[in-house]
Amino acid sequence: MTSAASSDRLRVGFLGPLGTFTEQALKTQPDLAAAEHVLYRTMPDVLDAVESGEVHVGFVAIENSIEGTVNLSQDELAFNHNLLIQREVVLDIEHCLLAKPGTTMADVKVVLSIPVASAQCHSYLRTHVGQAELRATNSTAEAARLVSEEAGDGAAAVAPRASAELYGLQILAADIADHRGDQTRFVLVAKEGIPAPTGHDRTALVIYQRADEPGSLISILQEFAARRINLSNLLSRPTKDGGLGDYCFVIYAEGHVADELLADAMRALHSKQGRVKFLGSYPAAGAHAHEAREHADARWREADDWVRALRSSIR
Repeated sequence: MTSAASSDRLRVGFLGPLGTFTEQALKTQPDLAAAEHVLYRTMPDVLDAVESGEVHVGFVAIENSIEGTVNLSQDELAFNHNLLIQREVVLDIEHCLLAKPGTTMADVKVVLSIPVASAQCHSYLRTHVGQAELRATNSTAEAARLVSEEAGDGAAAVAPRASAELYGLQILAADIADHRGDQTRFVLVAKEGIPAPTGHDRTALVIYQRADEPGSLISILQEFAARRINLSNLLSRPTKDGGLGDYCFVIYAEGHVADELLADAMRALHSKQGRVKFLGSYPAAGAHAHEAREHADARWREADDWVRALRSSIR
């Protein structure tokens, strides 16, 4: 095993083989594109490599605009790893149906892909190759490679356009997702470090309830609502160590831990809830201004100055 610490060049791990959407998203980032690339078979393998020090950073999918959260990577970050998100990257996704040259749509008997990709194209596949068996792979690119090497006649893959040329396949159909505007969010994670605030940031938290009782979720959300902090995503996940109904909440909030309002909300949650796990504060994708939060920050500072002035009169 090569230690990342033994190399001055940035080593970044991501889901292989070559030709995945993950690789495409990674290469939109100049520093990551120039880094040393280390491919892994699964997303948990990528995160394991970061935690062990085999690579400096890892790059994994976390959310899709059609299928929602990528639970495998989200749960790994929430429960099994102590890593911090460094940035997010959003990639427009084009799924294609690929097969060996000469294959027709009527020939397709098996369709291979990662389950989240197959689900994004469910209606198309049911309508056009409804006779085909769906088989799961670890990635879209692995599906394309298997079709080219060993899947046999009648096999097709739901995979990126780039995989067709890479693995010598033909495109039977392009852009086959069931909904337009298909996008996937990826995150870069490291063992330590919080990027400096940019003014357009996102903070990820895992919040465990002190008790499963009526109003527990409202009590969490009120901490954000009272401070006019917008939540970009809220999901509940089984805690893994309890029975049915034992859930925690994963929250993505607009703002940075360096922001007084968000820090104040985090303090309140830490004191009132069972446990709060910090997954990182990092630059959000895009360049949108959030005037409501900026105004709320100003009001909070004004209120803080007011309280300080009152306290200064204490004898």
